[in-house]
Amino acid sequence: MITINIANQTLTHQGTVYSISTAANGVGEQEGSFCTPLGNFAIAEKIGDNLESGSVLISRVPTGEIYSKQLSNQQPDRDWILSRILWLDGVDSHNRNTKQRYIYIHGSPDELSLGVPESKGCIRMKNSDIIQLFNQVETGGRVVIE
Repeated sequence: MITINIANQTLTHQGTVYSISTAANGVGEQEGSFCTPLGNFAIAEKIGDNLESGSVLISRVPTGEIYSKQLSNQQPDRDWILSRILWLDGVDSHNRNTKQRYIYIHGSPDELSLGVPESKGCIRMKNSDIIQLFNQVETGGRVVIE
């Protein structure tokens, strides 16, 4: 089971605690809110197996790009989804729209802050951390966000 603690900005799995970043807008389940949902979830899909660290994904599809500071400077407003995606599906009545909201646990540029809420609703992790986690979990695995 994966446990995400919003207050501490941490993700815990099998005793390992990772620093993360959740939504800058706080918590919530409303469509278009850019908030991180709370409750119980399942890993609906694992995307990016065997991609190079820093691989860029758009709409869950690798673009062939590898993230770099130069690429970031060319597209400063892009919401970078890198390396791996764990796509979440809400299992509680209040968060059943989570998959349709495209809420993921995913890799992010190393220079982005972790430990503070700055995402657009997803859970951001360091690339090496999401790759490690991705390799340890299975589709259908339980996730709790509290």
